This record gives sequence, structure tokens and C-alpha cells, in this order.
Amino acid sequence: MRSLILFFSHFPPEIDTFFLAMVPVAEIRLSLPVAIFRYHLPAWEAIVWSVAGNMIPTTLILLFGERFHRWVEKRSGFFFGKAWARHLASIQKSFAKYEKYGLIGLFLFIAISLPGTGSYTAAIAAFLLGIPVNKSWPYVLAGVVASAMVITSVTVGLDKLF
Repeated sequence: MRSLILFFSHFPPEIDTFFLAMVPVAEIRLSLPVAIFRYHLPAWEAIVWSVAGNMIPTTLILLFGERFHRWVEKRSGFFFGKAWARHLASIQKSFAKYEKYGLIGLFLFIAISLPGTGSYTAAIAAFLLGIPVNKSWPYVLAGVVASAMVITSVTVGLDKLF
């Protein structure tokens, strides 16, 4: 993670925060503490840049996931295309147990702010569950904002402890 932070450190702090929020797995869990502790950005500004940076790739996944899926099926050849379809079907089957929670589940999945529960994973889950973009996007955004609030609270709280 240190090399990732150093890589982006050539940019102004706001842009660095924006780009760090785009990094899969790290997402807001990395960008907010770096913005607050390293760059000393005000919490509100760190939240704005982090949420904006995190929502760009998430929105792209939601908008183009289905098209990418069809493109891979068409262009990949018979064997890979079949394997791709089987793989997605198995993933959809494993996510089916969460379908009963619907959009609230999508929101909570992001808001709990644990590793592996970010907006990227939620956007892919929304695609796999067949939730339309116009329905899933507001819940993903709300989940990202809630996650940012949780991470900011923990970050500022840790700062006060030490």
C-alpha cells in the first residue's frame, strides 16, 4: 500500500485522494485516512473527493457490465464463451441467496465497510442479480456515502486516541 500511496503523491492532495478512491479493494478505506492523516484535508473535503473517485468506476461497471458480458461471449470463441457463461451462472447462483435482501442489502453490503464489501463488488453483484442501473445506482451511492461516514468517524476517532 505504501508504494501505491507514493505513486499518487505527485498529484495535488485532492486529486490524489480522488485516484486512491478508485483503487479496487482499497477504495474509500484507503483514500479517506490518507487524505485526513497525510494531506490534512478537512473531513468534508476528503469525503467529497473519495466518494467522487469511488463512484466513477462503480458507475462504469453498472453501466457497461451487461455490454462487456455480451462482448466476451461473442468474441471469445466457443470454449471460452461457454466457460464464461457457466462461470457467471455459478456466480449468479451463489448470489441468489442474497436476492431477498434486494436494494437494501446492496446498500448495507457497501455501508459496513469491511474488506471485500466495497462498491466494486456491489456493482458486480447488482449486475449479476440483474438489478437495473437506475434502481441500483442510488443505493450504491448511498452505501458509498454511508461507508465514507463510517470510515471518517473511525479515522477521526483514531486521531483523537493518539
